[in-house]
Amino acid sequence: MTRRLPVDPIAEAKRQWLAHGWDDAADGMTVVTSVIRAHQLLMASIDRALKPFDLSFSRFEMLRLLAFAREERMPMASAIARLQVHPTSVTNTVDRLVRDGLLAREPHPTDGRAALLVLSDAGRRRVDEATAALNVVFADLGLGDDDATALVRIIARFRKGAGDFADPAPLPEPL
Repeated sequence: MTRRLPVDPIAEAKRQWLAHGWDDAADGMTVVTSVIRAHQLLMASIDRALKPFDLSFSRFEMLRLLAFAREERMPMASAIARLQVHPTSVTNTVDRLVRDGLLAREPHPTDGRAALLVLSDAGRRRVDEATAALNVVFADLGLGDDDATALVRIIARFRKGAGDFADPAPLPEPL
């Protein structure tokens, strides 16, 4: 843990932005810097929780995605789409998980160009243990329920506005 600072450096940065006449950008700088710092703090907690399992968060996400999947398998392209990261990053993550015996690549049954990712028994055990450890972190982020809900809603609006996802199409009324 780092030493607590006597002043919020993000508030000081905003003060400096305003003092330099960058009023139109000051709130945006504060948002970006705050989110990045919050990300650093959350990742530090996640890294501490996952360290005993020799998993990074990206490796955990891949294992958890497969553990949630029907028959604990999915095409590599589906994993790339769901994780919303560059294909090279997913390939590197998969390579390490395969090397560690936590998942396997199998030929796709109908597409000779595609690979299926399959969770191994060791991968299932590892991700279940890691999930229990991460749930301790997730259960106590230091935010009340109302704040957590409001924060998720605000970030979801931002993500949607940035094109991260779309609302599902409405279902037709039953006949």
